[in-house]
Amino acid sequence: MSDPIQRLVAELARLPGIGEKTATRLAFHLVRRPESQLRELAAALVDVVEKVRLCSVCMNLTERDPCALCEDPRRDPTLLCAVATPTELLAIERAGQFTGLYHVLHGVLSPLEGVGPEDLRIAELLRRLEPAPDRRRAEEVIVATSASVEGEATAMYLARLIKPLGVKVSRIASGIPVGGELEYSDQATIARALAGRSPL
Repeated sequence: MSDPIQRLVAELARLPGIGEKTATRLAFHLVRRPESQLRELAAALVDVVEKVRLCSVCMNLTERDPCALCEDPRRDPTLLCAVATPTELLAIERAGQFTGLYHVLHGVLSPLEGVGPEDLRIAELLRRLEPAPDRRRAEEVIVATSASVEGEATAMYLARLIKPLGVKVSRIASGIPVGGELEYSDQATIARALAGRSPL
């Protein structure tokens, strides 16, 4: 392969979930596209590098600071939802049920991968929970990390830090998904579903 194609394959292979074979297929697919499409893709990548940054309030990815969600006066500032990634924020927003504000941690605690509290945006979250004369303080933090071991550890760690501040900490429910079959669910999922039951 020519050097530019090898370089493209190498860069694509660095993306999560993309191995060398997939990167090679993608590279040759891109090379066969019209030049105008490739230039549009390149321009979009340059735009991301030059324009996208972290919101100074919620740590979400944004083009303007503070982001549109933080600036929206219709959102409830007393309710804060902590998520691991911007994609999880988008998933909650798509559901259209949450009307509070967000905080993006940019990961979960994972000692085996060398991710500790200092690698996450926890300090910024705690600063948001300090009383301030220019804004209403959050009264509740909903920890919306996944039900994985790392997500649970992150939730417990955050609860230990936040509860002494006098702020309520809650956890998103987990259990049997809508449309899921009980007989095919694992033991941990069934146990969580029973523990998180709600009255009818």
